Amino acid sequence: MEPFLNIVDPHIHLFALSHGDYHWLKDENPPYWHDKKQIQRDFNEQDLHLSGELSLTGFVHIEAGFNNHQPWQELAFLEANCQSSFSSIAAINLLDTNSQFTSVLNELSLLKSFKGVRHILDEQAYTLLTSPIVLSNIAQLNQHSKKQALRRKPLVFELQLAFEDSIACKALHDVITNNQQLTFAINHAGFPPDFNNCSEDNKCSWLQNTWLQNIKSFAQYTNVIIKCSGWEMANRHYKAEWLNTCIATIIENFAINKIMLASNFPLCLFSQNSYQDYWLNLLCLPCIKALPEHKKSAICSNNALHYYFD
Repeated sequence: MEPFLNIVDPHIHLFALSHGDYHWLKDENPPYWHDKKQIQRDFNEQDLHLSGELSLTGFVHIEAGFNNHQPWQELAFLEANCQSSFSSIAAINLLDTNSQFTSVLNELSLLKSFKGVRHILDEQAYTLLTSPIVLSNIAQLNQHSKKQALRRKPLVFELQLAFEDSIACKALHDVITNNQQLTFAINHAGFPPDFNNCSEDNKCSWLQNTWLQNIKSFAQYTNVIIKCSGWEMANRHYKAEWLNTCIATIIENFAINKIMLASNFPLCLFSQNSYQDYWLNLLCLPCIKALPEHKKSAICSNNALHYYFD
């Protein structure tokens, strides 16, 4: 690892529990994780601490459920309370009426840090990506991105769904093809299955192959990028060998300028002792160490700067 490697983390969450809602963080609401208490506290930019050979020079804040009815409130709070260089991905409801959607988008566009949106797709991915109102709202995002093209980067649409869901992925192909003014960012590497920790070999092989085929197919688009994070969502005790296989596969298939290493902080703390440990362990993987320095810088900082910062 080179001395003083700059990190721009393109996928983090900050919590201010006394100011926001964070419905999903409450015990009575899903997800029902046994270890949820570990992250049921405030996290601010000071918790994103890197030292030694690592330096955090910026981050992209991904909506964390601060106020899903008025998502601009989360961005306004961050802009008033963060001193670091950062950009924001806002929550948005793709099922809103067109007029509601327009109103929210207009509010978000007034905020300096606004760079894109996320509506978590997950198990509803196929239903959402084939819904007429959703498709209409995504088309509206596409037009908004086109209008601002001369002065700002394309809006980023965050894609959170499992790439083992082939039916949803087929619908996603149509969405991407029809909305070329948006940048589509695959979250959490498309949730690769933990094929090193599976009791059913045939099922694991099928899931791994399905994930791989979808990685290959989406890598062909010029407006699709991918963030490598969220490993703890597959297995809190994931192995370095599995992690290396996942990232090596992505590097083999995606152009290096479309790949970003990310943390999913603070959820990465489910599996790592600290933010620093997460990055050190990631950068020690054979597939990362084998990269020349300019490619390492690309996936650690330069690509995030290109896609998320004007």
